[in-house]
Amino acid sequence: MHSGGLELALVFLLAAVIAVPVFRRFGLGAVLGYLAAGVVLGPYGVKVIRDAEPVLAASEIGVVMMLFVIGLELSPSRLRVMRKPVFGAGGLQVLLSGLALGAVAMFGGGLGWKASVVVGVGLALSSTAVCLQLMSERKELTSDYGRLAFAILLFQDLAAIPLLAAIPLLGKAAAVQGDGLQWMAIAKAVGAIAAVIFGGRVLLRHVFRIVARTQMPEVFTGAALLTVLSAAWVMQIAGLSAGLGAFIAGVLLADSEFRHELESQIDPFKGLLLGLFFMAVGMSIDLQRVVSEPAMIAAMVAVLMLIKFALLFGVGLHPGGLDRRESIQLAAVMSLGGEFAFIVFNEAVNAGLLDDPSRDRLIAAVGVSMALTPLLLIAISRALSAAPKAKPKREFDKIPDNHPKVMIAGMGRFGQIVARLLLAHKVPFIAIENSADQVDFMRRFGNMVYYGDPARPELLRSAGAAQVDVFVIAIDDLDGNIRTVRTLRRLYPRAKVFARARDRRHAWQLMDLGAEPIRETFYSSLKLGEHVLTSLGVAPEVARDHTERFREHDERMLNAQYLVHDDEAALLQSAKDARKELEELFEADQGEGILGEITAEADAAAQRSLH
Repeated sequence: MHSGGLELALVFLLAAVIAVPVFRRFGLGAVLGYLAAGVVLGPYGVKVIRDAEPVLAASEIGVVMMLFVIGLELSPSRLRVMRKPVFGAGGLQVLLSGLALGAVAMFGGGLGWKASVVVGVGLALSSTAVCLQLMSERKELTSDYGRLAFAILLFQDLAAIPLLAAIPLLGKAAAVQGDGLQWMAIAKAVGAIAAVIFGGRVLLRHVFRIVARTQMPEVFTGAALLTVLSAAWVMQIAGLSAGLGAFIAGVLLADSEFRHELESQIDPFKGLLLGLFFMAVGMSIDLQRVVSEPAMIAAMVAVLMLIKFALLFGVGLHPGGLDRRESIQLAAVMSLGGEFAFIVFNEAVNAGLLDDPSRDRLIAAVGVSMALTPLLLIAISRALSAAPKAKPKREFDKIPDNHPKVMIAGMGRFGQIVARLLLAHKVPFIAIENSADQVDFMRRFGNMVYYGDPARPELLRSAGAAQVDVFVIAIDDLDGNIRTVRTLRRLYPRAKVFARARDRRHAWQLMDLGAEPIRETFYSSLKLGEHVLTSLGVAPEVARDHTERFREHDERMLNAQYLVHDDEAALLQSAKDARKELEELFEADQGEGILGEITAEADAAAQRSLH
């Protein structure tokens, strides 16, 4: 079937919209839905796509974006805390799995030792995209086993670099190109990593500050995409993993004020392209090979998943590690092969280490293992949920994962006072400001303020708004203030929302939305009025009492007038009634007393000014 770009896009979107909800409805997960859609659309299904490789290459941008977003969640300090599980557990898993699977390839598959090394390490790598997506669907990325799984996956991405560099050296190309290739590859790799780190540390924040001042969301989106793709491209031309470059860029921006805005901008693209990637993997599963050699492919899949399951279970149980339940979950989610195997085995063919039939069998086995993993994880989860849960032996390495219960939107003069009071009481909060200049100013004093528009749902989700109990909307701009409150009430109806109100009508609009308005000049004006009274000779305690009574009266009137604020005539009558009630309120104790004293003092002051 020959189709244009628009037709293909429609087919991909239609397949995703149909397959994913159906599979999730039956508890099978989105990943399996995408894989099944890819199998149906691919060269071994209805042949909408006859060659899956271009689609797979293009859709890998989704994996790159996912790693960038993950990097944004891991500041350098948190990454330092993870060095033990990354290099300890990750290194142990790759070493043991590579040796075991390489031995099977050598003695069971009749391959030479060089080919066996490449096959063993290639199969030892698990699919970063599938593993992280499956854990994300189950909200287990922050669990103990989820963090250990991520640490192992991170090491696997690092291990892929020397593996790719070693394949030409192990193959026939080594005899022609000599040792110079190795040193050149190493120099290019170091230079690429240095370029990404330098760009992330020195240039990116300045670039985003300049872009943010334009106040144009589409320009910021373009800058975010340019950052991700540039970091990936620099790594790719050096022969490294494109995802590793995006991940490093994300880590370098994790402590920046643009972290949440970047995540919210990238997330929609990441979700769509990641879905396309899973469909491309489904298209790559060689069903003809599976059907023609079912016993061999089934045996290869079984050996691959059983060996990795057993070794990962042992890695999880290492001293001071996970308990049995979480070790089983770790083994279940990571016992599959990885998409990187497609690249490794193709390179091995080019280097003369593997023949075409062996590569096709290996790729088919990896594809089937990726399709089976969601089903395995469902079966394991159900089995574990039926068993009694053991108490955790220990807490995971201390990685701060605080979710502040207060969010302040707008860090101008109003929001800053609220923030200072919270800081004085050691109440953690997250602050979002839509002015890049104000963000820069606040950060100079050590305040953790993030840049972004708090009316955008994806930014709120990125900033952890789902865990927030109290929102303080201190935005000066009337439209932005209302838009933000409306978004919050729609997304988080149970949260408490305090909103800065400019005047009475603005307060009524906020009350319509279910927010509690705080009029920005009301309390300061009351305080000023109290000082005016005392300066005119009223006793301080009397002035304070009258100010408090006036406040109560005005708030009663605000609520009463809210009921009729759409009726101009009724509102006017209410205002007249309020004035009369106010006069009666102080009539008893003012009369000729305090009010008379004030008037006399004012007259005396006027006479003095005339002379």
